[in-house]
Amino acid sequence: MIIDTHAHLNFKAFDDDWKEVIGDCLGEDVWMINVGSKLETSQKAIEIAEQYENGIYAAIGTHPIHAQEVFDEKEYERLAVSKKVVAIGEIGLDKFQNYGEFLEKQEEVLRKQIDLALKLNKPVIIHCRKAHGELLNILKDYPSLRGVIHCFTGNWKLAQEYLEMGYFLGINGIIYKLNLKEVIKKAPLDRLLLETDCPYLGLSEERNDPRFVRHIAKDIARIKEISFDEVVKTTTQNAQKLFGI
Repeated sequence: MIIDTHAHLNFKAFDDDWKEVIGDCLGEDVWMINVGSKLETSQKAIEIAEQYENGIYAAIGTHPIHAQEVFDEKEYERLAVSKKVVAIGEIGLDKFQNYGEFLEKQEEVLRKQIDLALKLNKPVIIHCRKAHGELLNILKDYPSLRGVIHCFTGNWKLAQEYLEMGYFLGINGIIYKLNLKEVIKKAPLDRLLLETDCPYLGLSEERNDPRFVRHIAKDIARIKEISFDEVVKTTTQNAQKLFGI
């Protein structure tokens, strides 16, 4: 078994064939967590997960680029009743392009979702783009929070800060666009999680899917000079530990 801890089969790119894709994934022993970006996609992630006894899970949350939309904490708390919900996410901060213009609102919504995660005893899946300083300042206020820094893109110094705070680092296809070899080489294997962020971050313009997670595992193994099986075994244990699956 190998676990893609950050997929989006609940997005429009998979509207026509998510059942077939999941069937193919489960046939290859690839499990996944489908991650919400707002209320609608969070609901869809749960609807998908509840159709499967094992292997398919959901995370619910408001992505920072949607922070200006109405955030209904009570509705998210209602959704979290599902046993398939294993995390609050993806949540965080984003200063890419013009998103930084409403950073204060992003911070407000992020704190509300962190409070919800702590109330529900759920880990968080954190998105951060060009706002690591601001994010670290917020996370320092919540020392008991557990979670993963999704699609980690920083350097080793920044990685150390998150690791020292107890966070996992999510590694996905961004490694084919940015040089993260030092981070992967030095980070303890028991603090890494495998992701695809599908339908994004594949090797081509074609739609990515959770089975691509095997490529990520193979490259982590190559960089760390260990076996593929060791990467799969340890990262699977990491996901089970963090998300309770």
